[in-house]
Amino acid sequence: MQRLPVIAVTSGEPAGIGPEICARLATHPSAARRVILGDRSLIEARAGRIGASLTLAEYRPDRLPADGALEILHVPLCAPSRAGRLDVANAAYVLALLDRALSGCRQGEFSAMVTAPVHKGVINEAGVAFTGHTEYLAEKTGTARVVMMLAGAGLRVALATTHLPLKDVPGAITRSELETTIRILHADLVKKFGIARPRILVAGLNPHAGESGHMGREEIDVIAPVLEKLRGEGMDLVGPLPADTLFTRGVLAGSDAQLAMYHDQGLAVLKYAAFEDGINVTLGLPIIRTSVDHGTALDLAGTGRADPRSLFAALDLAVDLAGRQ
Repeated sequence: MQRLPVIAVTSGEPAGIGPEICARLATHPSAARRVILGDRSLIEARAGRIGASLTLAEYRPDRLPADGALEILHVPLCAPSRAGRLDVANAAYVLALLDRALSGCRQGEFSAMVTAPVHKGVINEAGVAFTGHTEYLAEKTGTARVVMMLAGAGLRVALATTHLPLKDVPGAITRSELETTIRILHADLVKKFGIARPRILVAGLNPHAGESGHMGREEIDVIAPVLEKLRGEGMDLVGPLPADTLFTRGVLAGSDAQLAMYHDQGLAVLKYAAFEDGINVTLGLPIIRTSVDHGTALDLAGTGRADPRSLFAALDLAVDLAGRQ
């Protein structure tokens, strides 16, 4: 049997747009086997509702589908699902999709996993503490530290902190945490992206990167010493830079990635530049995981107006990264 990358695509929150954008993968050519994980009846019904032509082949690990068809690994819903209406009963279903994809990746059955959006709130309402895919996959793989990176429009924006209240960000940026983040970012740019000597731009935390200490000392006391240490090991690091000018064309030129200190500092820029086809990558995991850069969009579910381009881009990157392993 011809060996193609096998990419597991979790269909996410059943009441959101995940099922229908997964169905749209049938129109997106790919040099990989694309296996949707989800309830078969749900995927087919949602495709029919939005007028998408869809033929699903039953996933069999040892058999290629005819004509590169989209494959389905059936995972049954816990309760019937309606577009746009969350049901806490299906939180376990959403997590089952992730667990099955992760298990397949760890065992070598799948080359990578791509995730459609989930709804954090409904999972927490079900009694499961859940802050996001990134943290969930880290815990399940026993990975002490992972890094969230979003990519698109020529940018690769990694985050030193992720889903924290703004008031908690300064205390979370310590020398040890920042050093670990940069090491993970650098290592995966080399190993997974094939960039021999990545050039990384690092933002300061405060306006004007602290204005020589007049607007905060985090740049002087934390960020600069870490960068100096890692430069001594041969890493190409630039910063700390004022975040309001870091993302200008002249500063970005020649860089391979950008490190923001907190969520909105970096992702507001990324999503402005590439919301339709931006992607999320989890760095530091023992597997390849990419994702869409948007949420469940309950208001669009079942309308046919959901844009699948972010999922297409996430799939394409997963295939590319899998081919480098």
